Amino acid sequence: MIIALKPGVSKEDLQKLIADLEKLGVKVDTSQGSSQAVLGLVGDTTVINDEALKANHLVEKVIRVQEPYKRANRAFHPLDTALDFEYDGKKTKIGAGNFSVIAGPCSVESRDQLISIARSVKKSGAAFLRGGAFKPRTSPYSFQGMGCLGIDLLVEARKETGLPIVTELMEISQLELFDDVDMIQVGARNMQNFNLLKELGRCRKPILLKRGMASTMTELLMAAEYVMAGGNDKIVLCERGIRGFDNFTRNVLDIAIIPALKKKTHLPVIVDPSHATGLSWMVPAMSKAAIAAGADGIIVEVHNDPECALCDGEQSLTPESFSTLMDTLRKYAAVENKVI
Repeated sequence: MIIALKPGVSKEDLQKLIADLEKLGVKVDTSQGSSQAVLGLVGDTTVINDEALKANHLVEKVIRVQEPYKRANRAFHPLDTALDFEYDGKKTKIGAGNFSVIAGPCSVESRDQLISIARSVKKSGAAFLRGGAFKPRTSPYSFQGMGCLGIDLLVEARKETGLPIVTELMEISQLELFDDVDMIQVGARNMQNFNLLKELGRCRKPILLKRGMASTMTELLMAAEYVMAGGNDKIVLCERGIRGFDNFTRNVLDIAIIPALKKKTHLPVIVDPSHATGLSWMVPAMSKAAIAAGADGIIVEVHNDPECALCDGEQSLTPESFSTLMDTLRKYAAVENKVI
């Protein structure tokens, strides 16, 4: 249930109304706009008398929300959510008119490899450094990542470049290793790992939540709701492609879900054109499409020697091609009134 209050409600009246509602056993989330507050009620709202609420002199409108996701719902939180990051006095943001680019290798392979790529993507204008320390792979014989050492190298790369770091968490037992990570990625295979999502709800780190390879939009938003129900509202949604019947591309990039998500939720939405296509030469076109569709950013794979990459070299841009892409994206972002 959503309660839109009239403009100018005092802080005292607001707190009294919230206290009265909480006595009925519901949780109340408050979204404060420039002149008006919106209350989101979560729980058994059948105990709420709609007519009595509408008669309250503080209330402008009462709306019953049909979707199962509440905290992630734009109706509960009309204004876009933006996530702020700061490292060594430098600030960056995802959302709120920014088009944020997260770039780096699929997996951390060595110190020289990571530092070299981190420097190059920073020079080209990336706002975040990505890199897999723990790698979920289809084959048990494939490279599984460097583990704890990989995280240590990411932290070193952040000190070198000032770029906040993004890397994937695979299981709850690894969480304590991610204390120095700026944003924790939940991969497609873990999108509905509900125990993991609940645990991430109890931490306060930003979460990059990737859509499952066969998941609906509602299932993605419900996964976000699991994290938000635990008290963590720092979530970025990521469209990374879903499975189709044609194997020409690795996945099918669902561009249409971007405006749909922007309509349904206040959370930032980014696109992963690397995993969506699996082909580096398609990444620029899909990145431009992401801007046009209203995305808040992209996460792309960059490798200084794709042919020798231990993971997903075919979909990785070279530093040179990434630099060219960034020059192009700045022009497209300007048309959409976004800033890179």
